[in-house]
Amino acid sequence: MTDNAVELGPLPTCWRRRHLLGLEGLTAEEITAILDKAEIFKGALVSGKRRVPLLTGVTSCNLFFENSTRTRTSFSLAARRLGADTIDFSAATSSLSKGETVIDTAKNIEAMGADVMVVRHRTPGTPHLLAQNLNCCVINAGDGPHEHPTQGLLDILTIRQRRGSLSGLTVALVGDIAHSRTARSNIWGLKALGANVIVCGPSTLVSPRWAELGVEYTYSLDEILPRVDVLNLLRIQFERQATRPFPSVREYAHLYAMDRGRLARAKSDILILAPGPINRGVEVTPDVADGPHSAILEQVTNGVAVRMAVLWLVASVSPN
Repeated sequence: MTDNAVELGPLPTCWRRRHLLGLEGLTAEEITAILDKAEIFKGALVSGKRRVPLLTGVTSCNLFFENSTRTRTSFSLAARRLGADTIDFSAATSSLSKGETVIDTAKNIEAMGADVMVVRHRTPGTPHLLAQNLNCCVINAGDGPHEHPTQGLLDILTIRQRRGSLSGLTVALVGDIAHSRTARSNIWGLKALGANVIVCGPSTLVSPRWAELGVEYTYSLDEILPRVDVLNLLRIQFERQATRPFPSVREYAHLYAMDRGRLARAKSDILILAPGPINRGVEVTPDVADGPHSAILEQVTNGVAVRMAVLWLVASVSPN
């Protein structure tokens, strides 16, 4: 990539968004535009191009009010790969403890020169609220159990790279559907691109109301396994639960963990994903997590490329 602007191409004509708050409402064309740009960025990274300085002079702030390893680190890496300056905000040492509101905190950081605010918060809708009160771009890095759009995008990119078109594929999301922002973003993105989606897990974590989103629901992984092309194994989020949703972790693993036996009954080319962090022996056994059907580490690699694409796209749209 000797000429980054030429290699990347112009801003897609379909893209007019200064914020990425969720995948709900995005068109197939918009999602595809993000994935296509992410492919270019990944190609640059894989070929050894560590910096693609398209956002030199831009400042990106990671405004995280919840813990994170992969998302926070990859957003920081993505911004630096693009030549942007980065700010890593720590809620524990901020003026929030003195009574400052989230909006005032964000406005003060914006006043220091932040152009992009990457926001993670336990309360659904917080990135939307900030987008209404700030002039800078806002990217949702996870708002409670609502959405996690860049996780959904990197999952979908991984599927597209392994399987080509998503149209007609059957993708099962298994686990803590009730509390999963990843599940919601995957549903909106997968459906927009023509995939069939199944949500699966204990009846305490999978409501029949999911059918209202146009997805199939089931409580039996073994029943659907023979017809699934992609399995996305979601972590049980005990930190968001007031009561234990099943008798024991051992029982959950017996019914829903992807292990060698289930792998033998699945399609020969089944693709295994997991957004992480994974709990080995609970959602997936080590031999499957590290086996040839797994693309878990590819998802992490794709996360940097996807976040580079999103940062570049939102930062390239002029304010109205």
